[in-house]
Amino acid sequence: MRRANLATGLLVAVVVLAGCAPTHSTLRYQPDPPFTAVWPAPPETPRYRYVGELTGEQNIHVANQGLASSGTRLFKWLVGLTSPKHLPVVLQRPQGGVTDAAGRVYVTDVSRQAVYVFDEPAGTMQVWEMAADNVRFVSPIGISLGANHEILVADAELGYVVRLDKDGIPRGTIGQTQLVRPTGVVRDAAQGRIYVADTHGHDIKVFSDSGELVKTFGRRGEAAGEYNSPTYLSFANNRLYVADTLNARVQVVSPDGEALQVFGRRGIFMGDMPRPKGVAVDKDGNVYVVESYFDYLLVFNTEGELLLPIGGTGGGLGQFYLPAGVWTDERDRIYIADSFNGRVVILQFLREGA
Repeated sequence: MRRANLATGLLVAVVVLAGCAPTHSTLRYQPDPPFTAVWPAPPETPRYRYVGELTGEQNIHVANQGLASSGTRLFKWLVGLTSPKHLPVVLQRPQGGVTDAAGRVYVTDVSRQAVYVFDEPAGTMQVWEMAADNVRFVSPIGISLGANHEILVADAELGYVVRLDKDGIPRGTIGQTQLVRPTGVVRDAAQGRIYVADTHGHDIKVFSDSGELVKTFGRRGEAAGEYNSPTYLSFANNRLYVADTLNARVQVVSPDGEALQVFGRRGIFMGDMPRPKGVAVDKDGNVYVVESYFDYLLVFNTEGELLLPIGGTGGGLGQFYLPAGVWTDERDRIYIADSFNGRVVILQFLREGA
């Protein structure tokens, strides 16, 4: 009885200490001491610098002051949070992502069947699991910013695009009866159009912000404007970039689906694309393509000419293992969903003259 009373007293004291303590959390991309790397390597002029990576709750660091820090650790020990049975919340198989203007990074995870939200301004991480009131995500892959601060998530197994509000609350669906297996999704904010890569439909379906099917373009084939299992999408400079995955190429089309440019081919040489997946475009027009078969991020210019390969198979710095999506943000950062390494790798584009 005395031990029970003592434990109760300790718990109360710790809670009081922890409650009085000023605490704050920060989101960190780098371990201490930080790693440094640039591409291409010296003596060439570097164009990309390693920023860090997102892996899960390890990125969130909570700071306490004074006695409260020790009290919080004691409290965690007493209630079992420091037990070896505690499993950290980490990325498992990240697939795609998007970053909003405030710096929040949204990442889909097909193994965890959820969307991770890394909120740099708030120093927090959340996991969104629900696609509807009683429906969980099954295979979330593509993700995009929608209208009115919504987040759009393409779930390949559910067969539709989920609309989430800024807090992750499901607000409806898009394409529930029109899509077969949606993977990529992107929005043209200027026109209020949502493009969805329907992988098993071998086409691109276009919806309004309200969810109405506006048009469909493309069909199965190898000619320009035809597709074979398209996956990831990007929209930039009034052009839609399509990872035409099983045709081993990237197609660039107009907002209405007119073929404008094709680059990429099957092969074993650097710059070839046996299995292109993620595609993204930065503010300078550089095109980033994830080549998942050889585990590379390939950088092309606007003409489709290879500028730089980054990667190779492995789990070390500058290596990837079955990477999937890629996206850019307003800070000239490039994010790569390094799927089988369970992380998102972040690079900084070093603009010439900046």
